[in-house]
Amino acid sequence: MEILYLLIPLSALLVLAIIGVFGWALYRGQFEDLDEEGERILLDDDGTAPKPDGHAGLIDAHPSGIPSPVPESAPAASAPAKRTSSRGEV
Repeated sequence: MEILYLLIPLSALLVLAIIGVFGWALYRGQFEDLDEEGERILLDDDGTAPKPDGHAGLIDAHPSGIPSPVPESAPAASAPAKRTSSRGEV
């Protein structure tokens, strides 16, 4: 029961700290323009959109320009093996 004399003031201080941090974030404008921050990752360092270079990354591109989901040199996928139970049933 005596622990409540410690936990109640500590929880009140924690709530006040959380409210203070949230108020500071509001005052500093952290929630003003959320769309701009989401688009900023797509821009280069100078603020312009990157130019397409025709590179398809790690996936080989089809001659038509459409990236293929699997490189042409990849082996064909085989069917998974059937699992059997300990009694030999399928």
